[in-house]
Amino acid sequence: MSTPSMMLGPQHPSRREISEEVHARPSDSLEAPSRATYVAVLIPPADRKREIEHLADLCSRFAVDPPDTASSHFTARLGGLTIKWERHGEFSGYTVVVPGVGATPFDQPAAALLPAGWLAGIPGLTLVAAHAELIAASTSTADAVLLARYFDDNITAGGSVGEGVGAIFSDFKIHADGFSRVLLLDDGYTARQAGRMMQRIFEIETYRMMALLALPVARHYIAKLAEMEAELATVTDDIAARTGDDETLLQLVTRLAAEVERGLAASQFRFRACSAYANIVNARISELRERRLPGVQPIGEFMTRRFTPAVATCATVLDRLYGLSERVARASALLSTRVDIARERQNHMLLGSMDQRAKMQLRLQETVEGLSVIAIVYYAASVVGLIAKSLKSGGLHVDPELIVGASIPVLAALVILATRAARRRASSD
Repeated sequence: MSTPSMMLGPQHPSRREISEEVHARPSDSLEAPSRATYVAVLIPPADRKREIEHLADLCSRFAVDPPDTASSHFTARLGGLTIKWERHGEFSGYTVVVPGVGATPFDQPAAALLPAGWLAGIPGLTLVAAHAELIAASTSTADAVLLARYFDDNITAGGSVGEGVGAIFSDFKIHADGFSRVLLLDDGYTARQAGRMMQRIFEIETYRMMALLALPVARHYIAKLAEMEAELATVTDDIAARTGDDETLLQLVTRLAAEVERGLAASQFRFRACSAYANIVNARISELRERRLPGVQPIGEFMTRRFTPAVATCATVLDRLYGLSERVARASALLSTRVDIARERQNHMLLGSMDQRAKMQLRLQETVEGLSVIAIVYYAASVVGLIAKSLKSGGLHVDPELIVGASIPVLAALVILATRAARRRASSD
């Protein structure tokens, strides 16, 4: 029987990697009762090596093989706990899971079983930190008393999920210990289902926070956009009314264009990421297959009322930046055309003036040439007169004055011909 490698032709070098991507980062299998701690940190590329080293240090304490330096995810059993690490584009996520729960809600989080100081030493900036507890629905009823006990009387969102096999609740607030809280009720989950549900709620919280990283940027640019739009309106009015110098207005528009482009360069990635992360949040919420429970706002409705407007604000600011960029470009093009026309008019006037000066110089040159001809003829005639007088003194019967008078027309013709020949040679050069 032929092996696949013998039956197939050349394979794409990334085929196996691409195929395995859908199997990467599998969810944990959980049995009620269990508790988990999840932390997501923003980590720059320069700290990726330290991240692996930090994980390797933890593994060495439990005599477990560390992750490979090229790994993007890692799961290991460390004594009584399970740790899972996942590397994403901008952040890394750490999930710690242990069986059982404490006597009171969230009094013994899973992270407490990690070596002292290890969690705090994770490289990067903490963006998400959450404790979760999975308990059997048969031991607790999802009523106001239970939710108040788990979430310190905060307003809670949640509902029945997975076609009624469980429920998820969270107040999406950071509590005094720096962690948010998630409660899962197991009313028929399989172990894999319970793991997927916990992973989804952690992902909803993570991608919600990642999306809203754009919100402070949007609020910063809302005020700046109002100023730039007002400035552009003033410049546009000046262009229409012709109340300002076009060169000055063009400089203002150019500066405004540079500010807008700088704003786009600084914020475009964050706003695009906001949209992408928001889509993931909505996808994870739909995967919960949530049903409303009496007296509790569903997670999907909670996000629609509070998260979606924030995402819309970021999208609106990006649209305004692009719109302002286009309007500034149109104003700049209009001013550039007007300035070019004005410059062409000035150049035409300058060329006319230069042509007039050239004609005047030519006339002056012709006058000077005329005077030069007279002067040359005068001196040449004087030389002829001296020669004639010398000949007369030598005994020849000549009339010097007659010879001078007769030579003048000939000398004048010769000088004029020589001058014209010199002018033609200068023009040909």
